[in-house]
Amino acid sequence: MPKLGEKTLVDHLVLFAVKDDASAEEVEDLLSSIRNLRSSIMNVMDLSVGEDFSGRGRGYTHGLFVRFRTADDLRAYLEHPEHQAVIEKLDATTTGRLVVDYDYEP
Repeated sequence: MPKLGEKTLVDHLVLFAVKDDASAEEVEDLLSSIRNLRSSIMNVMDLSVGEDFSGRGRGYTHGLFVRFRTADDLRAYLEHPEHQAVIEKLDATTTGRLVVDYDYEP
């Protein structure tokens, strides 16, 4: 059996809650910046982000999914300057977030 993050795909899930007083422009800027990570960070295999439409988010308003080939690719993503800029926007625009990283074996 492989060690965590080895020889499997790695999924990175983030749930976040946009502040009530965040403007529509701020939210769209945040979402656009997140979407741009797909093309600006080489090791991102897949990325999607969107607003919860189900009402089952328990206070989280949006979700983000990113897939990587390896845990090293995830680490590189987390340290990338463009990702760090998105973190600053998340800190300014959201009230909190929940992050889960796990191995996915197709």
